Amino acid sequence: MKSFRGIMAGTLILEVIVVALALPVVAKLGDGIGTGTGYLVLGLIVALIGTCALLKRPWAVWVIAAVHVVMIASWVALTALGVIGVLFTLVWCYLLWLRRDVARRMAEGRLPSQQT
Repeated sequence: MKSFRGIMAGTLILEVIVVALALPVVAKLGDGIGTGTGYLVLGLIVALIGTCALLKRPWAVWVIAAVHVVMIASWVALTALGVIGVLFTLVWCYLLWLRRDVARRMAEGRLPSQQT
């Protein structure tokens, strides 16, 4: 299951890049980066980077889910950030489904690498 940690870290880094692209939106359409919305985006960026270090922990998925709940709830402050949160929540649901499916296949011995 180490490979899924790499996939999860890559997804988090992609998510950091996409959320960081919301900063120009806040600067142009919002009141600026020095406002609450700008600090919210910066806080989400820091939280997403920080979760990369926690991926070895069994509770890391819950931390990622909490960050996504905050991101979706930020729809009120910045609609684009809420849309990003919904899209990446769907990506994470798919990744977690894949992880569960691979774990089930491993337990049953049905992976191609386990075939003799």
